[in-house]
Amino acid sequence: MSINWSFLNPFKSGNGPELRAQMQSLLPTRRERIPPSAIPAKEVTIIALRLKHQIEVVIPCELDEERVTQPHSNVITEGVIETAKSAGGSEHKGAVIFCLMMVKKWFKRQAILELWDADLHLVRATACEVIAKEIIEAEEDLDYLMEEVLLKRYSIIIDMEETAPANAVEKAVDLHALRVIGSSGYQKCISYLYRGWIMQDPDDPARFIQYKARSNTSYWKHLDPDRMRVPVYQNAMQIIISVLYLAFYTGAINTINPSGDLDAIEGLLYIFTLGFMCDEFGKLFKIGLNYIQFWNIFNSTLYLLLMVSFVLRMVALGNAADSDDRAKFNVLSYNFLACCAPLFWGRLLLYLDTVRFIGAMIIVISRMMRESLIFFALLVVICLGFLQAFVGLDQVDNELTAVKFVTKAMLNAIMTSPEFDGFDSYAPPFGLILYYIYTFVVMVILLNILIALYNSAYEDITDNATDEYLALFAQKTLQFVRAPDENVFIPPFNLIEIFFLILPLEWWMSKKAYERLNDYIMATIYSPLLFITAAVETRAAHVVKSNRRRSAEDDDTIEEWEQLAGECDFEEDGWAKKVEATKPNVEVDGAIIEMRKLKKEVDELKDMISQLLKEKKSPKNGGKS
Repeated sequence: MSINWSFLNPFKSGNGPELRAQMQSLLPTRRERIPPSAIPAKEVTIIALRLKHQIEVVIPCELDEERVTQPHSNVITEGVIETAKSAGGSEHKGAVIFCLMMVKKWFKRQAILELWDADLHLVRATACEVIAKEIIEAEEDLDYLMEEVLLKRYSIIIDMEETAPANAVEKAVDLHALRVIGSSGYQKCISYLYRGWIMQDPDDPARFIQYKARSNTSYWKHLDPDRMRVPVYQNAMQIIISVLYLAFYTGAINTINPSGDLDAIEGLLYIFTLGFMCDEFGKLFKIGLNYIQFWNIFNSTLYLLLMVSFVLRMVALGNAADSDDRAKFNVLSYNFLACCAPLFWGRLLLYLDTVRFIGAMIIVISRMMRESLIFFALLVVICLGFLQAFVGLDQVDNELTAVKFVTKAMLNAIMTSPEFDGFDSYAPPFGLILYYIYTFVVMVILLNILIALYNSAYEDITDNATDEYLALFAQKTLQFVRAPDENVFIPPFNLIEIFFLILPLEWWMSKKAYERLNDYIMATIYSPLLFITAAVETRAAHVVKSNRRRSAEDDDTIEEWEQLAGECDFEEDGWAKKVEATKPNVEVDGAIIEMRKLKKEVDELKDMISQLLKEKKSPKNGGKS
């Protein structure tokens, strides 16, 4: 029995050429290597152009999307799929799926630029997804599919420069290609990434490698802090920290200190908040404005309220212990802290989205929030117009005395509780008429528009809930996989990295010593969880080993209908022959089958008539017809 101390060895530096596009960790580290494209970017671009030309020829005019997406389509035929597979030749066939995703992106862009042909380009973009899904599901070599087709990184040429390398898995998530994401091979790859059975090569970020110890049943082999990079363990750690964060908040809000002093629970609450804020700022700095999404705004609102509460508490502490100002600011601080409760509990949903029901509901809520932007844009314009009219009526006598009353009445109307009392004496009869019109526009027109938008968003998501959930799960997995930082410090542990490693040590310490120190600290921080994960992986290793003994896939499970399957011989007892004789042809429409039968009978009838005519013209009949 030996412990795997390999995590203490420093990583080797990469030998690949560096590209100009940046791929950096969330916080500065010594290691900022850019993974190169698996094949020259020019070759990838040529393959993509071949595929674009093929799809333009296959779909030369606007078609119903159903003709492209239906099973056994007469548009996306087996021949079309085989031609697409050969676009990269025998050497670069692994790049075809990535190129199909790029072509889909091009067609969607073309649909925006050429609105008169938008439907045609969108159907072509859908065809890219259909072809990619068929190619993925037809591939039987699972290792080749995951390592060479889905996870290898490729670049293309744009403006005579190479783009940042990406793989087909990332492109499918970025383009929201639900058909590709919902394919069996893609989900198998995501499952392996989530479990950590496939991981990014620490020596070459452009490659993904198999976790060789997944069939090793030694407990100590799995006791490795590098395993904290695995998405399932990072997600579990985030859930634990989020629950602790909520517990600290509950303790702080339920143990009010009349004196205004900070206790240990409140101190931990604000330390956790600082860690989360540093993480958000670091990601925003590295990724840019594309990082801003619904949950980022949600979390930022929570952190802002907590910081306001903290600042007010510090202001209160700056006053005398028995002063009125200290009591006033202390009460105000607790009021802001109490308002954070709905956000704290709602924040749990962000980390529980791996549960299918919660994940689907989160997608619906996020979509509704995006759709509501249209409503709020119209609402702001209309409210400003009516507010200006009401203020104009109020300042006829050069005095503004009813602004507060008007504003409250307008807000009540938005909340479907209009107040008409008081408008009788407000610049009669114009005030009352104007408020009636405002109430009708807001409550009858705008609110019904909002309901229609919400209903549309709900139907769009629920009609395709399974694929939407799979896309959410894939996106969450890639959030962990995409980060190139080899040192995983989950907030609030990122404060240790920032203030005790990066700032005081990284700039002068040797790379080897710095990486070893990081590994020691990670092993110490995550040691309680590492003992649990090692036990989980050891148990999984026994299952993998058992599956390999019976030549099954590593993640295979024996279901109840498979337990006696080996004792059945349908060929010997004649059952297979009987089933084959009575099976329907589901690949071809029933009407087409009947037409083919009719055509065959007509051909036979024509042959019979032709034979009779020949016999009549034969010499025996004197050549007479």
